[in-house]
Amino acid sequence: MEPTENVLEIKDLVKDFPGVRAVNNVSFDIKRNTIHCLVGENGAGKSTLIKILTGAYTRTSGQILLNGEEYNPHSTRDAKQKGISTLFQELNVVDQLTVEENLSLGMEDTTFGFLRKTDKINRMVSVMHNIEPSIKPGQLVSTLSVAKKQIVEIAKAVAAESNIIIMDEPTAAISESEIARLFSIIKNLRENNVTVIYISHRLDEIFELGDYVTVMRDGKHIDTKPVAQIQDRSELIKMMIGKTVFEQYTPREGDCQDIILQVKNLSNHRLNDISFDVHAGEIVGFYGLVGAGKTELARAIYGVDKYEGEIIFKGKKLKPAPDKAIAAGIALVPEERRSQGLFTILTIRGNIPVMNMRKISRNGFINATTERNITLEYVDKLKISTSSIEKEAAKLSGGNQQKVVLSKCLFANADLLMMDEPTRGIDVGAKSEIYSLIRQLSKEGKTIMLFSSELPEIMNICDIIYLLYDGSLKTTLRNDCDCDSEKILHIVTGGE
Repeated sequence: MEPTENVLEIKDLVKDFPGVRAVNNVSFDIKRNTIHCLVGENGAGKSTLIKILTGAYTRTSGQILLNGEEYNPHSTRDAKQKGISTLFQELNVVDQLTVEENLSLGMEDTTFGFLRKTDKINRMVSVMHNIEPSIKPGQLVSTLSVAKKQIVEIAKAVAAESNIIIMDEPTAAISESEIARLFSIIKNLRENNVTVIYISHRLDEIFELGDYVTVMRDGKHIDTKPVAQIQDRSELIKMMIGKTVFEQYTPREGDCQDIILQVKNLSNHRLNDISFDVHAGEIVGFYGLVGAGKTELARAIYGVDKYEGEIIFKGKKLKPAPDKAIAAGIALVPEERRSQGLFTILTIRGNIPVMNMRKISRNGFINATTERNITLEYVDKLKISTSSIEKEAAKLSGGNQQKVVLSKCLFANADLLMMDEPTRGIDVGAKSEIYSLIRQLSKEGKTIMLFSSELPEIMNICDIIYLLYDGSLKTTLRNDCDCDSEKILHIVTGGE
């Protein structure tokens, strides 16, 4: 078989979700025995594409050929049987089992209910030994580092005779020396007739590892090129951004004088010595790609995650607990609105007042009229589209759910509103409405902290922009004519 032959051919691939086309008519080929990198900003469609390849999602339309034959996996198990394995960021290993038990998980052979050591399991253990001799079969997986857990997953994929292994951000949580080891394993896979599809935000890795690179943007395929034909990071960044048309940022009138929040030397499992001040009435943006530490920073300020350092809000030291943050006047619109921001089984009326029940109750009894009036007021103020305030939150669209979460935080009478990925999974119209709302709240004197991995969003509404990379605060920018999207992407992808 010629080594240049395509192992995968993707033709006119489309994936629609309600209100959004995540993969938009994508076509490109992946050559056998190569390391094929996939890059693009968050929301470019990479993950959706990968989920279609691994059988987690079914495509809306289009065709995929695997080794020249029609490929239409019914499940991730089906994809594995056809030779496609995936190493996700969240590793699929069971800490309480040994390395050997993890390798054979799902493939056990039994006699009278007792596990039998088969040739298949022996082969897996020997593959494991060849890749990383320091990992012992009887060792508990909980004793391994993240990098070694990844190696266990790679060994499992190799032993299952996968001829394509997809790796999603494999270096996000491992050290420099472990990265070097992982890269030598990946190069070795290529020598042993395995094709690797490699997704990363760290552009230097693309140049070090990749044979080919595919760039995606807004669900579309922009280009696929041999890495050797790409001159430098800036050429790749230009392909990732394109000519992004930002909604125009309008500079705020007058400066914000009073400091409302001081963060001093904040460090924890993900954050490295972060310090900054926020002025009352500002819209402040924190931008970084996956793994930069945005969500962890929001969670630390809100008191969900432990930290070392000091947070001073309105002149007083903030105690690290969400109830203390809410009482002080801080509210968080979390990234996962369905699981963390809403009671989806409750109605709109049941959700909006929950952070400030004292305001609608007396002597422990809720005043139903006050509750109803306040809910109607917020439905009107935030233009929540619903037939009734008795509608379950689960039955609202993503944009309207987000408006309910916002209403809840506003009713809590927060002076500082933290919003983590406020427009994720929301259609363009609802996005625009939420941006207008944020601007309006800022005009009314509220302070907004926006944590986002969408650059157009940050550049569209933020007065000050903080750039995060790998848990550290790299640069602070004022949003003015010097705010250059290429320079920003250079910094948040690990460039100096």
